[in-house]
Amino acid sequence: MQEYRFQVYGSRLAVVRMGDGWQAFVLGPDGKRRPADLAVPDFIEAHELCQYLADLLHESASPSHPNAYPIG
Repeated sequence: MQEYRFQVYGSRLAVVRMGDGWQAFVLGPDGKRRPADLAVPDFIEAHELCQYLADLLHESASPSHPNAYPIG
């Protein structure tokens, strides 16, 4: 299972490769995760995930959270 984590305008997200598609999750501060209310098309490549999420969620950007970037 491939998992990629991102900080996207103040939200922590994980995107997991499941079969031929992607599943997105919101990561809580307590370590729990819940399904994110967004779809990641199966044709998006792993190296494109951060830019895709930034484009999709750009309306969530704020002066205190202006960026989207990968996290460990």
